[in-house]
Amino acid sequence: MNAEKISRIPVALTIAGSDSGGGAGIQADLRTFAVHCVHGASAITCVTAQNTLGVRRVDAMSPEAVVAQMQAVVEDIGVQAAKTGMLLNQKIIAAVALQVEALQIDNLVVDPVMVSRTGAQLIDNDAVKTLRQQLIPKAAIVTPNRYEAQILSGFPVNSLDDMRAAAQVIHRSLKAKVVLVKGGGMPGNARGVDIWFDGSKLETLTTQQVDTQNTHGTGCTLSAAIAANLAKGEDLWTSVQQAKKYVSTALTYSLDIGKGQGPVGHFFPLLQG
Repeated sequence: MNAEKISRIPVALTIAGSDSGGGAGIQADLRTFAVHCVHGASAITCVTAQNTLGVRRVDAMSPEAVVAQMQAVVEDIGVQAAKTGMLLNQKIIAAVALQVEALQIDNLVVDPVMVSRTGAQLIDNDAVKTLRQQLIPKAAIVTPNRYEAQILSGFPVNSLDDMRAAAQVIHRSLKAKVVLVKGGGMPGNARGVDIWFDGSKLETLTTQQVDTQNTHGTGCTLSAAIAANLAKGEDLWTSVQQAKKYVSTALTYSLDIGKGQGPVGHFFPLLQG
């Protein structure tokens, strides 16, 4: 598809940051790919020093280094799907967007990592603008949390009706093919409820709520699971539904490690029994 020799094993590429604590970022993505029997490749955008208590330091890769990683993977191995996570700054976002087109990467899942689930903005306004204009229109699906949906839509998201409205505005204004507004950070009964909009179908996706404080990496894990299912040939709707089931089960087996917020149990099949 985008290499002369394509692996017979499905391949998914994560373009994201490294989490030294192992709960999110490329570490979460590669675990998720592996559990789905998909070979995982990576293009690292930044290296973080973090643990269950928070982030201590972030060091960006150069845009050229990110591009070189993407090219090395796609030109030799080929990829059937890709996802983006923390891209960190405007230059990296612009470089990734150009390469997605140049390398003809299909099945792109954009997790627009701009704002944490607590509402803290993680990238500056110039980077947000580039994400909106250059990367999101190239995505097969974009998966904002409530606060990212607020920025992308331009109005507060405090209810399910707000989530539905935001999904439709993001779809229309940013030319996003499919929008999945995530409700993990929503209050009350809206917590964990996601809204799908593809231009015609507006759906509410629910799963059983899991009572755990160890939810680090859920957004990364969901987008990685969607990409893994796409790499295996599933359609987008099925990929999202299966990804939600995977995340819910991983939350059930979340890891109580460290002194703060632990990660979900990506490899829960090994923890069962």
